Amino acid sequence: MAKSPKKNVFFRCAVCGAENPPAAKTSRNHCRKCLFSMHLDGEIPGDRKSHCGGKMRPIAVLTRHRKADFVIVHRCEKCGERRQNRAADDDDFEKLLEIARQQIFG
Repeated sequence: MAKSPKKNVFFRCAVCGAENPPAAKTSRNHCRKCLFSMHLDGEIPGDRKSHCGGKMRPIAVLTRHRKADFVIVHRCEKCGERRQNRAADDDDFEKLLEIARQQIFG
């Protein structure tokens, strides 16, 4: 598989308008406040080859025990594609918990 050309640049969220500076430890591909992402990538994360452009809603939170981090599962509101993205250290932790509660309790 080809190496990921991930992006880590400042952006303003298209959903909530929050400012998102580059992440300190990983590339940022979702809003740190509302956790939405945009369907911009094709087969390779960061390649910006998707023609969809839909909003990627955060629908679930997973944990990776070995790395002790969180993974956000996004679903595109336009085409339905699902993607997983590692949560950043400055993501809204309360929002992560809210999504986890919704997936458990409905």
